[in-house]
Amino acid sequence: MIAPELAVTWPESGLVPVIVVDDRTSELLTLAYANREALDRTIASRSTWLYSRSRSALWNKGETSGNTQHVVAIAVDCDGDALVYRVIPHGPACHTGARSCFSEAVRFEPATGTPFAAALEQLATTIADRKVNAPPDSYTAKLFAGGVDRIGKKIGEEATEVVIAAKNDDRAELIWEVSDLLYHTLVLLAERGVSLDEVGAELSRRAAPAS
Repeated sequence: MIAPELAVTWPESGLVPVIVVDDRTSELLTLAYANREALDRTIASRSTWLYSRSRSALWNKGETSGNTQHVVAIAVDCDGDALVYRVIPHGPACHTGARSCFSEAVRFEPATGTPFAAALEQLATTIADRKVNAPPDSYTAKLFAGGVDRIGKKIGEEATEVVIAAKNDDRAELIWEVSDLLYHTLVLLAERGVSLDEVGAELSRRAAPAS
């Protein structure tokens, strides 16, 4: 049975759109559809079930490809006519073999003029993906494999290089070394499960006027 907290408003077609999202990275993986039975099966099995409009049939993600998805949460929107499956994917989401069914064709510059914040968020997302999927040739994945000790050692090295660059009065070198330090710090945060929002909240607290 459908969980009572999921107040879905089913249209005449019997189908509602489902957005499938990687729970660890919040990356959009797939946009598909589900009927009542697909949703019931998803809740019962904690595995992604959807409805194929082209084949007029239910399908279980990974049943033939082996690229399964473990569903950790389901949300319904305020109108009750759309769902979000938050999943832990085991393999690509797209039938083409790509990680996501969506490719990034166009990226716009942030309207607020904050390229630093945008770059930081994008880098954090990429790092989180490397932690989950761990490509064999990925330097980031190798850092995760070494754990806090390896990551911490690199942070120590990069911090020293930042100081040296500053003392050398070399602007380009300083930018490069600070970028290395920030990158390795983001890896450490991801290793320990600390989000940028948590760090941002602490920075905001410090920036607030003293009472």
